Amino acid sequence: MIRLRSISHNKDIFFILTLILLWLIFFWRLFTPIAEDQASLKNGDFSGQFVAFGAYQYERMSQGEIPLWNPYNNAGLPFIADTQAAVFYPPRWITIGLSSLAGEWNYNALQLEMAFHVLLYTLLMYAFMRRLTLGHEQSHFASFIASVIIGYGGYTTSYPPLQLAVLEAAIWFPLGALGILEATRSDTLKWRWIALAGFGLGVSWLAGHPQTSWFMTYLLVAYLAYRCHKQKIGWKSFLSVLIGFGVITLGVTAVTLLPGIEYLLQTSRDGLGFDAKGNGFPFKDVAQLLLPGSVSLWSPLYVGIPALFFIGVAIIRNESESRFWMAVALIGLVHSVGANSSFYYATYNLIPGLRFFRGQERAAFVVANSLAILAGLGLISVSTWANQLHRDHALKLWQWMTGLLVLIAVGVFVGSKSDQLDFGEFLDIIAFSALIAVASLFTISAYLKQPSRPLIICLLALLIVFELFTVNMDSNGTYDPVSYTQQLSMTPPPLVERVLQDENSDQPFRVDGFRGLQDNFGSLYGVMDMRGISPLFLEGPQRVIYRDYTNNPLAWELYAVKYVYSGSDRLSIPSTVITEGDDRDGHVYLHQLENPRPFAHLVYDVAVVDSDEFAMALMDDPNFDERQSIVLHQQPILELPSAPVSGTATVTLFEPEHITIDIDTPENTILSLAHPDYKGWNAALNDESVDIIRAYAGLSAIEIPAGNHQLDLYFVPMTYTIGALWSLLTWVGLGLFTLVAIFRR
Repeated sequence: MIRLRSISHNKDIFFILTLILLWLIFFWRLFTPIAEDQASLKNGDFSGQFVAFGAYQYERMSQGEIPLWNPYNNAGLPFIADTQAAVFYPPRWITIGLSSLAGEWNYNALQLEMAFHVLLYTLLMYAFMRRLTLGHEQSHFASFIASVIIGYGGYTTSYPPLQLAVLEAAIWFPLGALGILEATRSDTLKWRWIALAGFGLGVSWLAGHPQTSWFMTYLLVAYLAYRCHKQKIGWKSFLSVLIGFGVITLGVTAVTLLPGIEYLLQTSRDGLGFDAKGNGFPFKDVAQLLLPGSVSLWSPLYVGIPALFFIGVAIIRNESESRFWMAVALIGLVHSVGANSSFYYATYNLIPGLRFFRGQERAAFVVANSLAILAGLGLISVSTWANQLHRDHALKLWQWMTGLLVLIAVGVFVGSKSDQLDFGEFLDIIAFSALIAVASLFTISAYLKQPSRPLIICLLALLIVFELFTVNMDSNGTYDPVSYTQQLSMTPPPLVERVLQDENSDQPFRVDGFRGLQDNFGSLYGVMDMRGISPLFLEGPQRVIYRDYTNNPLAWELYAVKYVYSGSDRLSIPSTVITEGDDRDGHVYLHQLENPRPFAHLVYDVAVVDSDEFAMALMDDPNFDERQSIVLHQQPILELPSAPVSGTATVTLFEPEHITIDIDTPENTILSLAHPDYKGWNAALNDESVDIIRAYAGLSAIEIPAGNHQLDLYFVPMTYTIGALWSLLTWVGLGLFTLVAIFRR
């Protein structure tokens, strides 16, 4: 027994080292020191969203601060609550710590974080499959193949590396599934493994892509129910475990989940309807199971032609685990087409949480994981066939592969009608798929006859690796053949540097960075932009700021904009062009407005409305002067003067979570702030708490009595306080639980 365990242990070491070697080969162009050979992730959301937000997080956390609020994008947003910021995601802390030791934040920091997550994905899948197939002769090889498919198949190598939060939320699925599997190996539930499953799911939620974690939540709950049914565990025990699983998951992620829910309910995305959320794959995308790149830029459903054979075997053998994962794959596939099928119509109002998410094609996460597991289970089934039956099964294999080749031939016609490729490009795809199909035919036939022969195992593994690496390595949709240093400058470009050199302003101000600055680069360069590309945007500010992309005097007025980047050398209000240059969209002029509104402004005339709609209607009136009159959403208590008077409001401290303003007014007044109205901000006037009033359909205002005052604004949201305490108790509890388990073992 000891000898068998030693052999198994050595095999595990071999396959794990092989997975690490394959990972180094796949990503070698990210690691090579030779600049001419380097590749890097494409600009876009990766740079404009994740690198930029990561830079802000690095800046704050390297100084020992928790970034609760971000003043640099969206006219200010609760950074802790923006899920894609992933403020408390543990691997991000490691990236920030290593970057701090290196002395800088750069583009490559997140590239390497991405690559290490792919490696972790393969290792976690290997661990899950090894335990799932424990006791089978080919368990090690099947686990290895499943890991390669999930790590280097179409899903993981397509958009998730660029949409980094998607990848980082997805990779924790095998850990959650492993915990559920081990917890239900017998009719007695093991709580330490349920704790592991809850931890895995909780970390996924911390990673910052709620839709992927939402899919994972349903998938793990379904797997828990299936395993309890299989092991004949009663429904009462199932419910108790489900509650414990949920409490642990919520506890792990509460520090960002509670603020995130609060933020989501106040964002513009919350108001999207069915039509905006039902987009998904066209049905023709299923063709990319055989013909990668034939329909769209990426092929997230592609797992490889040899894998399809083993998936078919797993389905035909119809074993219990295979039935579950087959059902999951089918449900995920049908859901991934969104409103293109009636399934989405039926589930839209029935499945809790579905109404919050767009992009149903992201259910490819469910499909990819299920198919990888099925491929491993199918390989196990093949290796256990009796030798005398291998000829019959080889005949079925011929029929299977012939069917694939026929489908590929049919694809020639489909491809000739494709609007994505010309016929020559599609012919390349056909030729490659046909080559792999033929190679699979002979390799798998040999494997059927001698599934334990090392040479045949190596050939099959090489074929699968060759296919997936050829299709997905250095994908044109994901990588550029340039060094990461050429993708994004960490130092401000001249158009941005000109704003940062404003020596005449001792008061905070914003820019309109739709051009010139762009994306979320306000967070990268420390420029307060009223715009941004984060998918979550407070509904009130978004309504004003995005009413016009190129000429928006109302937003410039209300949000204290001093500089406007524009493609035109003239604006609709007085301004001076102080410099010009180019951005990715062409020539840009930097305008300085002649009379920008102060960040803190005293107003003595009030118009009261009872909704954002009425506020917008009033501000659209050309006779209404937003500089002289403030639009409040409730009647002020203080009596205001009948005529305007002169007062001053000076910002003496401006930090992300703390603003101090000195006020001198001879009469009662309303302090108008170019600052979003958001829960969690508290105001103290001369150390006495005062209320913040909603103004201008999304900004903040405070009543100020006559006299000299100091106003302090602090951002300490209650949801963060409660969530942080809950998460702290959970993490400490899990740590103690782990130590006790290790000690007992």
